[in-house]
Amino acid sequence: MTHSYSPRGAYTRFIPSEEIGDVTQWHFGAVDGSDPPQAAETEPEAAELPPPGIDEAEHRAAIEAARQDAFAQGKAQGEEETALAWQQRMDDYIAGQGQQVAAQLGQLVQSTDATLSELQQRMAQEVLELACDIARQVIRQELSVGPEALLPVVREALGMLVAEGRPATVRVNPADWSFLEQPLTAAYATAKVQWVPDAAVAEGDCFVESAGTVVDGSLDRRWRRAIAALGLSTAWKIDEGGHG
Repeated sequence: MTHSYSPRGAYTRFIPSEEIGDVTQWHFGAVDGSDPPQAAETEPEAAELPPPGIDEAEHRAAIEAARQDAFAQGKAQGEEETALAWQQRMDDYIAGQGQQVAAQLGQLVQSTDATLSELQQRMAQEVLELACDIARQVIRQELSVGPEALLPVVREALGMLVAEGRPATVRVNPADWSFLEQPLTAAYATAKVQWVPDAAVAEGDCFVESAGTVVDGSLDRRWRRAIAALGLSTAWKIDEGGHG
């Protein structure tokens, strides 16, 4: 009977496949260490395969659709976060510096309104003064043509006195009396009126006296009374060298 020789302690079979794990290729270098050790080569990762029963083109399309959807969601989220960040910055600005700027603008508007109101008042005052100057020139022109403008003044003054039957004295400038004598004496022929041409009375003026009462019908008084309704107080004669 023949027996095969087997050294003591020797393993009599190959390693079973179920006992082998991952296998890595190994390169032996030179014994003296002159060759650098080479890195272990790893097996390439297997390509992602579609699940069973699904076409590869459909699988790639599904992956691309998922990628596009994820990109769109990320973009929308980024835009929303950016909008919220800007809104927060705007709220912070309004709560802080914005209120300060608004207050400054409010003060500027109030100052502008006050300046505009003052300018309007000044312009209105200047317009009224200009109107007074024009009216003054018109009255002077009328008086230079004839003193007929005194007729309604004398009639108004006498109307307050003669109606009570009291005697009255009318003083006018001699130059004016030469024009007023005929119409006045005819109108008040039966009244107790004394007509006195007085050189001390300026042209265009007249004074009516009765029982201690004097009605001032001077141009200056009539002028002041007329412009008082406009809120003005300007003398008839402004200066000696100008309009006086």
